Amino acid sequence: MQQIKGFSKLSKEEKITWLTKNHFSNSQKAKETLQLYWNKDEKLQKLHDEFTENTVSNYYLPFGVAPNFLINNELYTIPMAIEESSVVAAASNAAKFWLDKGGFKAEVLSTQKVGQVHFNFAAETKKLETFFHHVKPQLIQEVKAITKNMEKRGGGITSIELRNKTAEIENYYQLHCTFETLDAMGANFINTCLEQIAKTFTHEANLYANFSEEEQPEVIMSILSNYVPECLVKAEVSCPVEQLSPNVADAKKFAHKFVEAVKIAKIEPYRAVTHNKGIMNGIDAVVLATGNDFRAIEACAHAYASKSGSYSSLTDASIENGIFRFWMEIPLALGTVGGLTSLHPLVRLALEMLQKPSAKDLMKIVAVAGLAQNFAALRSLTTTGIQQGHMKMHLMNILNQFEANETERQQVVEHFKSNTVTHSAVVEIIKSLRNEN
Repeated sequence: MQQIKGFSKLSKEEKITWLTKNHFSNSQKAKETLQLYWNKDEKLQKLHDEFTENTVSNYYLPFGVAPNFLINNELYTIPMAIEESSVVAAASNAAKFWLDKGGFKAEVLSTQKVGQVHFNFAAETKKLETFFHHVKPQLIQEVKAITKNMEKRGGGITSIELRNKTAEIENYYQLHCTFETLDAMGANFINTCLEQIAKTFTHEANLYANFSEEEQPEVIMSILSNYVPECLVKAEVSCPVEQLSPNVADAKKFAHKFVEAVKIAKIEPYRAVTHNKGIMNGIDAVVLATGNDFRAIEACAHAYASKSGSYSSLTDASIENGIFRFWMEIPLALGTVGGLTSLHPLVRLALEMLQKPSAKDLMKIVAVAGLAQNFAALRSLTTTGIQQGHMKMHLMNILNQFEANETERQQVVEHFKSNTVTHSAVVEIIKSLRNEN
């Protein structure tokens, strides 16, 4: 394989030529495939090219919608960008199931976000504490130029604390800062504030008479945290147990098994990981569709699932006084302004579809999508089994893999209306049909 220098400085066409020539046996076919996914609108393609570095093509995901979500007595159609075949169908089924039972309820519990200045200090803690109280007003004052517009809208820095972490790492301390960023996800805002705080902190320490030259704090880094346990939203559904199924005995059995399934995910990490992955199927799909950072959301959710010291289910379920209840509290740092929200045409469309929500509204919608997805999965697991619905949705992928024609598709789909779908069974019937012809 050939090494290359200055790759980022090449034109898009030059990048593709080098890439296809050096990495593919059929360079022309590889080039044609990359170009196949370019947008024919040159202005739009240029916009996509500039989202990231070294863009050579676009990677498409299906953009689907799940209708009939009743959230706090208001109907939504939720956009979802995801490739997994059963996710949108499962969300839609859950929305339909709860539509005549009062729908979903959701509320934002808190919206604080966090950033930290990490530094070392080798002298007495008391000296540092005295300096911090002396310099804290200056730290806030020096970021006013950055925070003034956010403050006009009701946001800004809400607190700065000195945290002693020397029990974990020798000489290690933090300036632990909390922020309110309103409808912005706020990563750039928070990081800009933190770097200014670190700069002021270092400058004032150099001028502080009670520090010797050897006692100066050493800033290691300044960065926001994607762990935001105080940016929290709650979503839930509930109804009398007998409403869960037309047959009362079946309803009671279903409710019991459902609650037991959640209990298992509460104490068994092997189950909890798959359980929470299902929640994130719904959450990530909406986060992607609305131009937010699904990697940050994922990392935060899994950290929150481990807050007790053991990895556990993000959802809870109970039966009390004949009422079935299913709920989740989850941290979600989301934005509806800035970033891709104003640049990506489909993101703009997705937000308009959701009635141009505030960040708090979007937190509720995303949490509901995750809860709905988990409900649908647990409902299948505790009744028919997960594979019956999943494999029927996956059937089209298998048929596409074997390039089935329309006649073959119709015959295969008809066959599996009354038979169990497996990959091997689909392969067998396709081969049988082709041998007959």
